[in-house]
Amino acid sequence: MHIDEDATPEALRSRLAAFWPVSGAKIEGLCGSWDPRAGSPVFTVRGHYTSQGWTEWTQGFQFGWAILQFDATGDDRFLELGRSGTVHHMASHVSHVGVHDHGFNNVSTYGNLRRLMLEGRIDDDPWQLAFYELALKVSGAVQAARWRTTRDGDGYIFSFNGPQSLFSDTIRSVRALSLAHLLGHRLMGENDEAISLLGRGIEHARTTARYNVFYGEGRDIYDEWGRVAHESVFNTNDGRFRTSSTQQGYAAWTTWTRGLAWVMAGYAEELEFLEVLPDADLEPFGGRDEVTAMMLRAARASCDFFIANTPTDGIPYWDTGAPGLAKLGDYLGRPADPFNAHEPVDSSAAAIGAQGLLRLGRYLSRRADPAGARYTAAGLGVLGRLLEAPYLSTDPGHEGLMLHGVYHRPRGWDHCPTDSGVPSGEAVMWGDYHLVEAALMVQRMLDGGPEYTFFGPVREQS
Repeated sequence: MHIDEDATPEALRSRLAAFWPVSGAKIEGLCGSWDPRAGSPVFTVRGHYTSQGWTEWTQGFQFGWAILQFDATGDDRFLELGRSGTVHHMASHVSHVGVHDHGFNNVSTYGNLRRLMLEGRIDDDPWQLAFYELALKVSGAVQAARWRTTRDGDGYIFSFNGPQSLFSDTIRSVRALSLAHLLGHRLMGENDEAISLLGRGIEHARTTARYNVFYGEGRDIYDEWGRVAHESVFNTNDGRFRTSSTQQGYAAWTTWTRGLAWVMAGYAEELEFLEVLPDADLEPFGGRDEVTAMMLRAARASCDFFIANTPTDGIPYWDTGAPGLAKLGDYLGRPADPFNAHEPVDSSAAAIGAQGLLRLGRYLSRRADPAGARYTAAGLGVLGRLLEAPYLSTDPGHEGLMLHGVYHRPRGWDHCPTDSGVPSGEAVMWGDYHLVEAALMVQRMLDGGPEYTFFGPVREQS
């Protein structure tokens, strides 16, 4: 992608001012029309949100979007939509033992509400705070219990595919474990064994960095700096790594760009989390320097791969090895074309990736690393593109906020408006949420507010 090295948050001020009313109308309309008995809203078909039974991993993004809209605007209507939705519909996600999605559903809702209370944005209420924190403690422990060990002594949270499967997506759920640890919680096992949630989070991050992220070290003939495999498969009898795989990408040896984006955002936010931990917390798991180096390497490699393998405007196609890309000519040398007849773009990967770039840039800049400015500029460039046509949906008849997202290309779930068979013009719930989240990050940069992190202000636990 092309990076404008002189990009600043100020350049996005007018676009953000126009964005928040559009976002507010969309989430207010969706919460007013959606029947929770239909399941969770997942993606739009002809402009209307619909569910898609696979796992219920998107409901937290719906209510989390409303909470973030309140965060950005101070409009209490959105706080009530998000808070009431969380109270009435999110409990089953807290105790869900069958998924790897706790960081998506529960940190986006209970976590954001807790953060806003600690920031003083909503009235202090000890019992309400205790409610949010209990949900987050349970969520982190339940997620950590979905565990398999590897032969090299670490382990991983296994995906809904089963105990053999490690998804790249799940690095974004490590924050559920991190937040529960910050709240003083542990997972209790057989014979009252106390299991560190921080330890499991670090082990999962280390296993993902070791097997799902590539560094140009010759692990296979497609190994290059920052390539990401969607899935790693292990022999559950002895914990040995067997092969790379994918569920939503084109092939095991190509990079599904939303999986890449999850890695970018997940490691960058965990680097921020490490900063608030005392050295003593990290010492049993390798120490601060070792853990930080592992996460920073994965974050930089994945962000570098995104920059190198994305069209000039920062919007990636859905998979870097998708076969139709060969028919597009020099597709990396020009802006992405969401209306082409060969392969879809995935704006949701762009929105998630923008946040990873912004967080990594902020982290490095605090350390006076000159590379931080470049990652920040890249993130601002991606966000700026998403805040305008043809990605931002200003049509009041379309329920989605950000167009040209893709869910599951191999299964053909996404709506194709033309005979080309290429999806376009639709929204996905995680894309809408992460666009709002990235916009909030930059809005806070402009307003001089506290940095937006998943853990919020840190206070001592009694």
